Amino acid sequence: MMKTSVKVSLGGVVAALGLVLMLLTSVIPFGTYAFPAFAGILLVLIVFNLGYGWAFAVYAVTAALSMLLVTDKEAALYYTLFLGFYPILKGLIERLRRKPLQYVIKLALFNICMIGAFFLGVAVFSIPKESFNLFGVYLPWVFLIIGNVVFVIYDLCVTRLVTIYRLKWHDRLNKNTKL
Repeated sequence: MMKTSVKVSLGGVVAALGLVLMLLTSVIPFGTYAFPAFAGILLVLIVFNLGYGWAFAVYAVTAALSMLLVTDKEAALYYTLFLGFYPILKGLIERLRRKPLQYVIKLALFNICMIGAFFLGVAVFSIPKESFNLFGVYLPWVFLIIGNVVFVIYDLCVTRLVTIYRLKWHDRLNKNTKL
């Protein structure tokens, strides 16, 4: 049984690493999308070692601090509204036996969250919707279609990373650190 102080310490370290990644979104141009995704993947460590409740708590802390401290509000919004909690929910969704049902749920969740993030971003940042038209094409729909393809690739990559962690690193790290 792991002591509460070790759990809090591990949660704090992962939250701090996630926040550092989120702060890097202001420095590196491609970071708006990549760093929130990496910060979310860190939560898999919490799920494996502490459970889903602790993972959601660490997510909540990182999301709140990101919204307060990160200057790239779009990145903070993407982390808070999808990329932060998705790696946690992924494990729960994948408990379902049918793969097609898993992907229907995952894609529905992605699309609902991204559409919500778009409208919240427009409302909060006061961006006129007309600015999203280019040659008569409403760009958010194009980005959503491309986003679905990228999301499927992201989901497969997270699955592979989780598998590698579980098979190669989880037992080694727990034995060496006595978690």
